[in-house]
Amino acid sequence: MTARLILNTERLTRQARRFQSQVDTIAIVKNDGYNHGLKTVFEAFYAGGIRSFATTSLAEAIQLREWDRDIFILLLDPGADFDQIRTYNLTLTVSSMDFYKKYREELKDIAIQLVYRNDLNRLGFTSSEQMKQILDDPDMNVTGLWTHFASADDFGVDRYEKEVKNWQTVLEELKAYLPDMTYIHAQNSSSYLRDDLLPYHTHIRGGVILYGTRPYYDGLDTSIAEQAVSIEASVIELTPVKAGRSIGYSADYLTEKDITVAVCDIGYGNGLLKGRKAFPVKINEKAYPIRVMMMSHILVEVDEDVEIGDTVTLYDDDLRFDWFTKNGIGSFSQQMSSLNKQTFEVVLT
Repeated sequence: MTARLILNTERLTRQARRFQSQVDTIAIVKNDGYNHGLKTVFEAFYAGGIRSFATTSLAEAIQLREWDRDIFILLLDPGADFDQIRTYNLTLTVSSMDFYKKYREELKDIAIQLVYRNDLNRLGFTSSEQMKQILDDPDMNVTGLWTHFASADDFGVDRYEKEVKNWQTVLEELKAYLPDMTYIHAQNSSSYLRDDLLPYHTHIRGGVILYGTRPYYDGLDTSIAEQAVSIEASVIELTPVKAGRSIGYSADYLTEKDITVAVCDIGYGNGLLKGRKAFPVKINEKAYPIRVMMMSHILVEVDEDVEIGDTVTLYDDDLRFDWFTKNGIGSFSQQMSSLNKQTFEVVLT
């Protein structure tokens, strides 16, 4: 038997349609579409009406262009493969005066967007005055401005509000240039749900919510994000273990009573985060605790209702990625990108 990753593409399309119908959306499809499969998510989001896509990978950007010659494709990272960027009609992020000065000649016939660093402190210009120098260069084709809100998911602190204020100040200082910008974007799913579309903005960048997970947990109903991925394994053996005996490597778990252990064909080698061990699985609609997680197996304490061959559910509509995020396992992107898809039977529905 093989563990199964079930991907509901209809839900991906519905998520895309839900948000694209409200606001122009740039779909973030980096890292193989959050490990869902780049082609799968591109087709699903395209079917939902999205025509703008962004990634950090030149290879992924080229693949997107080969699938469609008309969509907008933004490279979120700066890069110097100018011939390919030009050939495939990609839009490049320019992130600093140093990059601009070094590659100004190569940038002349390429569409570019300028990124403001803000409090993420990863990439970007640090002031509107720097950005004006590029905007005033007649040889530069600047089509957009953007930033990232690093704290949009954080409540009870004022970091997000400060980031928004910083960015809105930059836009006010660049107000004369904004009518010429086709793309002005800063908001991820969290920011958009909190504040609607901010002044001067043309698009949001849709990340986790397009993939069916709530960007923050409290106050958001599950109906806003239909989880698109389910993960299942199978019970391959039932092993009785006496009280006082150990199970797993290095006596990982010591039994306090006679128990039955269901050996299930999934483990951290499939990409499960170790924190998933702290929470139950579902077998026949009942919750059962994981006692041991190994590379290729989990050992689950079960009762007489469980049989060999039963389905073991680790993620579904009840066991949601965003609930596990709330409970400390890791973000949706961490949980999803860690999955080793080569070890799964991938089922598209």
